[in-house]
Amino acid sequence: MRYSVLDLAPVPEGHDTATAIANSRDLAIAAERMGYHRYWLAEHHNMPGIASAATAVLICHIAEATTTMRVGAGGVMLPNHAPLAIAEQFGTLATIHPGRIDLGLGRAPGGDMAVARALRRGLEADRFPDDVVELMGFFADADPAAPVSAHPGQGTHVPVWILGSSLYGAQLAAHLGLPYAFASHFAPDALDQALEIYRTRFQPSAQLDRPYFMLAANVFAAETDAEGAYLRTSMQQAFARLRTGQPGKLPAPVQDIETAIGPQMTDNVNHALSVSATGSPATVRAQLGVLKDRYQPDEIILTGQIHDHTARVNSFRIAAEILQDMTRADAA
Repeated sequence: MRYSVLDLAPVPEGHDTATAIANSRDLAIAAERMGYHRYWLAEHHNMPGIASAATAVLICHIAEATTTMRVGAGGVMLPNHAPLAIAEQFGTLATIHPGRIDLGLGRAPGGDMAVARALRRGLEADRFPDDVVELMGFFADADPAAPVSAHPGQGTHVPVWILGSSLYGAQLAAHLGLPYAFASHFAPDALDQALEIYRTRFQPSAQLDRPYFMLAANVFAAETDAEGAYLRTSMQQAFARLRTGQPGKLPAPVQDIETAIGPQMTDNVNHALSVSATGSPATVRAQLGVLKDRYQPDEIILTGQIHDHTARVNSFRIAAEILQDMTRADAA
């Protein structure tokens, strides 16, 4: 089982975007050393606590800082973009860093209608499946009859993934024969049903001959259970603020999360973040083991918004050591 990193390039309270980008670069360098297979960044807009809005630009920055680890989007919100533009961006990335670039595609807007208008996108009918197919065509070998080609892009065969948090993405990924990543780190409710649909309905394609499923999970690993729970309160607060229409920078951790956001919101947030591993190495090992045994993912991608950068790197280090041990045990 491969293991990877999903980074939202969080901007901690008390710091600026430049710090967040430097932290992401530093984490990526460390993650490559730790054996992580890929490093993905996600497109979000109008959120002061997330520095990855210009996703392709940040991917290039991370790819330049690493040498072997795959780097990509987890994901690009395709309704915000013309497929040709994305093909040219990621075709350029794949030309600079051959064999290392991934493109995960999401159907959500990555923002509200004000963002859609600012991106010059209207309320067109849902074209996501057609746009995915069109985009894949731009990455394929040259077609002399095509009226438009992507340069760079044509012939790069950038691997395309479908991302989702509902049954829609599972059905599309299965129909197109593409790898599928489920956003269980913040929207776990449809996970079991979506995974069953994807695996049972999968149709082999030129890109993939069997289903390939990536499970997303949060990790807040530390030396003790109490410290892991303390680190997690930053993400709990950020999620609560997002739910109440008050997005901001990543808050500093607190000792009592219920006092900070209220007991009902705490319950709601904990449900949304239930696909998580939090605590000491022994606790995180047990919780990741439960997820691995239940869902049998081909790959697990870990995220975790932690206010202190050193603690965040340490959390991914602990998780990597655990997952390396699991991988060795499976191979034995």
